[in-house]
Amino acid sequence: MRDDDRPIEPQDYLSGVRVVDIGDLRVARGMTRRPKSSCKHLRLVYDEKERRIYCEDCRTDVPAFDAFVGLVERWKENMDAAQRLLDDAREANAFAARGLAAKELDRAWRKKTMVPSCPHCRNGLFPEDFVKGVTMMGRDYALSRLGRKEGKDA
Repeated sequence: MRDDDRPIEPQDYLSGVRVVDIGDLRVARGMTRRPKSSCKHLRLVYDEKERRIYCEDCRTDVPAFDAFVGLVERWKENMDAAQRLLDDAREANAFAARGLAAKELDRAWRKKTMVPSCPHCRNGLFPEDFVKGVTMMGRDYALSRLGRKEGKDA
């Protein structure tokens, strides 16, 4: 049994005054007397034969709850990183779609005898129409005017 595992014993002093150790209050409130280690226990080893968990860096036993919390925290970090990568890929895909659409319009406008047409109203689109800028409307409003739902083609 280590010194830290011993139960807390109240001590009587000669003067008759009971002094409360601040460590006792920490234990009473659910905190531990043991100092936090500087090791974050990132390299845990799960030994099935000895049924124990220890840190490969500092060679100390790690309580099962602390090992579980470490695993959950790392899992959450990995899930957040995967979500960020997925969001970046979706954004890049949307940007690529806009780039491809602009490239197709540019290719169509290079032809001398034909111009691209609007896929909805079938009117011709001329580059001169866009020289002074583009008129804009909200995406939701534009989709509702077309009678489409978000993400579906007509």
